[in-house]
Amino acid sequence: MKLSGKKKTEDDNAGVVLRPPIVYFLPLGAGLLLNYAFPLPFFPLVLSLVLGIGLVAKGLFVSGWALRTFRREGTSEKTNKPTTMIIVTGPFRFSRNPIYGGFIAIYFGVTFLANALWPVFLFPIVMIVMHYGVIKREERYLEGKFGKEYLEYKAKVRRWV
Repeated sequence: MKLSGKKKTEDDNAGVVLRPPIVYFLPLGAGLLLNYAFPLPFFPLVLSLVLGIGLVAKGLFVSGWALRTFRREGTSEKTNKPTTMIIVTGPFRFSRNPIYGGFIAIYFGVTFLANALWPVFLFPIVMIVMHYGVIKREERYLEGKFGKEYLEYKAKVRRWV
């Protein structure tokens, strides 16, 4: 579904505080480094591997599906670029943020694969930054740019699954 936007300038973006991959994977990396220095395993190895592989696979599938949907529709997934339409197909029928959901699955999948508890402790920081520094800003931007059409989509589709 293509919707026309109001702004076409360089400032036509959500103005997020950090790109979402950085928000997710910088704390994950820090947690893994902490785990290397001060190991805190929390699951039996076999369970950790099974959960980790499953979550990474699910996260890659969902994120990949969402990225392919963005490309098929001809708009950018990058938060520093203008949004040219509200996508309501593919995984966006079920969640307004399927890529971020995929990142969460990858985050915890890697955490389980490494059997590292430190990233779990850092995850609340990820969610606070995502909520206030990314998602709320994106929603404000989309409401301002697409108005009623975005509000209708927002009313029908949950933020998370």
